[in-house]
Amino acid sequence: MLVGDLALTMAAVFTGAAICINVAEQPARLQLDNRSLLAEWKLAYKRGYMMQASLAIVGGVLGLVAYFSSLDWRWLLGAAVLLANWPYTIFVNMPTNRHLMNTPAEAATAETRRMLERWGALHAGRSALGLVATLIFLWAQR
Repeated sequence: MLVGDLALTMAAVFTGAAICINVAEQPARLQLDNRSLLAEWKLAYKRGYMMQASLAIVGGVLGLVAYFSSLDWRWLLGAAVLLANWPYTIFVNMPTNRHLMNTPAEAATAETRRMLERWGALHAGRSALGLVATLIFLWAQR
């Protein structure tokens, strides 16, 4: 089923991007001084937000189409898990994101660094949701 393959692909790309942020981008960024750390995070956040949001929506919608095409509940479950990134981000990550975005880079302190470290841990939840959705979509293909 082509639509299922596409849903799996979108979920895998989402997951890869999210994990890359956690294992490569965030640790590298944490080597910077507080001001540069916040400035770099803001640039990366603006770029990554639209990409990851789009991948979650497209992958989730494709998972729903696969569900309605096959009536296999696993596609529905995978779509729900992938789409769960939206409420997770809004309710869990967004308070931290807003605070960081509203902090001028020149005002970054040790507390800003702690918030960015916390942001990395919160972002790992998005990576986990993507990985679980990808594994569910793989399972649904069997």
